[in-house]
Amino acid sequence: MLKESVLSGKRNFDRVYKKGKSTAHKYVVVFFKENGLSYGRVAFLASKKVGNAVTRNRARRLMKESVRLSDINFTGFDVIFIARNTIKKETKCEDVRRSLLSAVKKTAIAKNRR
Repeated sequence: MLKESVLSGKRNFDRVYKKGKSTAHKYVVVFFKENGLSYGRVAFLASKKVGNAVTRNRARRLMKESVRLSDINFTGFDVIFIARNTIKKETKCEDVRRSLLSAVKKTAIAKNRR
C-alpha cells in the first residue's frame, strides 16, 4: 500500500467513527465516510477481543489480502475495516473475502462505483 492510501491519525479515525456510516457482516465491520480527496484511505483493525497478537495479525492480513484480491476502488472515501471476533484460526481467506464483499456491497462505496 502507498503511504497516502493508509488512514492514520486520531482525528481522521474519530471523523469516520462519528460522522461516517457502518455496515457489518459475519467476519468484518466496515466504517466509511467520504473524504473529499482524489484518493481513498484504508485502515485495518483487530481489537484484543479477536485474540492474541498472532490471531489479530492474521485477521488483519486476511482482510488486506481480501481487499487486494477484490480490487475495490475506494477513491474519495476513508474506510476502516474491523475484524470481528468470529475470525478464528481455521477461517479461510475466501470466507473473509466473501464477507468483506458483502459488507462493502451494502455501502455507498459500491453504489457510487458500479
